[in-house]
Amino acid sequence: MGKGYFIHNATIINEDKRFVGCLKITGSFIESIYEGPIKPEENLKNHQVIDAQEYWLIPGAIDDQVHFREPGLTWKGDLYTEPKAAVAGGVTSFMEMPNTVPGAVTQALLADKYVIAAEKSLTNYSFYLGTTNSNLDQLLKTDPKTVCGIKIFMGSSTGDMLVDNQHTLEDIFREVKMLIALHCEDDNLIKANAQLAREQFGDQVPFTLHSTIRNAEACYSSSSKAVELASRFDTRLHILHISTEKELSLFRNDIPSSQKRITTEACVHHLWFEEADYQTKGAWIKWNPAIKSHRDREAIREAVINGKIDVLATDHAPHSIEEKKKSYFNCPSGGPLIQHALPALFELCRQGVFTPELVVRKYAHTVADLFQVHKRGYLREGYYADVVLINPNQSQLVTEESLLYKCGWSPFTGTRFNSVVSRTFVNGNLVYDDGVFDETNKGMRLSFDR
Repeated sequence: MGKGYFIHNATIINEDKRFVGCLKITGSFIESIYEGPIKPEENLKNHQVIDAQEYWLIPGAIDDQVHFREPGLTWKGDLYTEPKAAVAGGVTSFMEMPNTVPGAVTQALLADKYVIAAEKSLTNYSFYLGTTNSNLDQLLKTDPKTVCGIKIFMGSSTGDMLVDNQHTLEDIFREVKMLIALHCEDDNLIKANAQLAREQFGDQVPFTLHSTIRNAEACYSSSSKAVELASRFDTRLHILHISTEKELSLFRNDIPSSQKRITTEACVHHLWFEEADYQTKGAWIKWNPAIKSHRDREAIREAVINGKIDVLATDHAPHSIEEKKKSYFNCPSGGPLIQHALPALFELCRQGVFTPELVVRKYAHTVADLFQVHKRGYLREGYYADVVLINPNQSQLVTEESLLYKCGWSPFTGTRFNSVVSRTFVNGNLVYDDGVFDETNKGMRLSFDR
């Protein structure tokens, strides 16, 4: 059982409300939360009191899409380093992708990842089971109460999990009854575009062509196919990292996210960068799907606001500096983001793009709702005490020395943010305290109310 804490004078941002109040943590759970000053009858004998005046108090973020690289790719990141960066960034739970080595495409391999996380991860965790063209039997054995979802790469992936057999896709969409998360890009269109680029530039294709090679047509072709399949079979579908304005026509905003059968996500890099940034950032912002035009970025931001996009995430996907220095076709896609996702999103709030209430809803509440995460994602009495204190008026410059990622770099290096994650509680344990970690208690396996 964790130590007790009583946080008062905090500006609590929760469930689209903002108020100054108090939150009491006893053991692993939130015992009470209320507006106003400390109640005279409040028993604080066994609680450390924290005066959080001028701080925001929010639920810990839940990131539904990360690549932490263990097992098999641990020179890039692992289930100790990346969760440590996550708690420093106010992320208290993650859902990790299956394209490790070996890929998590059997129940046994999936179980191995849970064993590693239980030993190493400071954050709460869940892992997707990956699909191949021949593992439907394994998919159907997945326990929806203990596994976040099934992941399909309907496009190129890191590894060999591209599912491109139409009959296989139909079988999966028909038979699997739990949430299916998709990476949607049309591999054939991408290969054709890449060949055109090779014919013009040989092996020295500039990174500025990434959004041309992996263009809007490639994304829409795959996403529209996925939506058609899900509509036909009434599949619970979640499309990851939307990167184009065109795809937004596939999604609804006339009903609440919790009532949708087809939902979607926006990632921090698609909200922050645009294709003009390839001129200066190059390989460091090479992600799949590609960062695209200014117009696409603005449309994605608006879709977060109007409800067509349901949740926020990072697609945190580290690679080594040496790998990122390679030529275009040899440089892997992806980068680290999770340590500065919340500061970046709150910076967009300072710029008038979002509100803090919206960020909390999309990066905590709605993720918990869509995945039916048990007792997390909200500041509520009886919920696990995954709690974050933010200083909204403290400046920080992202430097290489400040990074906790194993890969040692960030696309945000040199960026100044005007908010800082001050403290992060995971299951009632103060795991991160102004740069100091308490690694005594590890995170928990997420469970789901399904």
